[in-house]
Amino acid sequence: MSFIPTPLNLPAYPFKITLKDARHFIFDEVRKKHLVLTPEEWVRQHFIQYLILEKKFPKSLIQIEGGLNLNKLQKRTDVVIFNTRGERIMVIECKAPAVKITQMVFDQAARYNSVHKTKWLVVTNGLKHCYATINHQEGQFAFVPELPEYSSL
Repeated sequence: MSFIPTPLNLPAYPFKITLKDARHFIFDEVRKKHLVLTPEEWVRQHFIQYLILEKKFPKSLIQIEGGLNLNKLQKRTDVVIFNTRGERIMVIECKAPAVKITQMVFDQAARYNSVHKTKWLVVTNGLKHCYATINHQEGQFAFVPELPEYSSL
């Protein structure tokens, strides 16, 4: 059974959605391929479009589902943002809308970021978005109400 897209707390975008073998697929403009449309993918694609169209993030500096090693386990970060020097500056963890953004979810994203050590950490389920800046030297983070445009990072 295919996922039926639901409204999110993000602008609506004109996604290319196709039906094949009773499954819906969404076209990922960054990776240039069709992906199975799951609740998490629905959130990820919306948030990526939000970054590109609203916050002016360059498409070429967005990495989706990159691998990482955490405590000898192979994990995957949903989205990593780079600066123009190729340095990681943001980790984004996307969850399905039904998944509540709890401390446990935020801690998972923070563990992934302990490998990347980015200044920004974002957790979203498409309905609620948490943005935090991280000072790794002092081991502190601060939540901010809104994500700035890319040029201000």
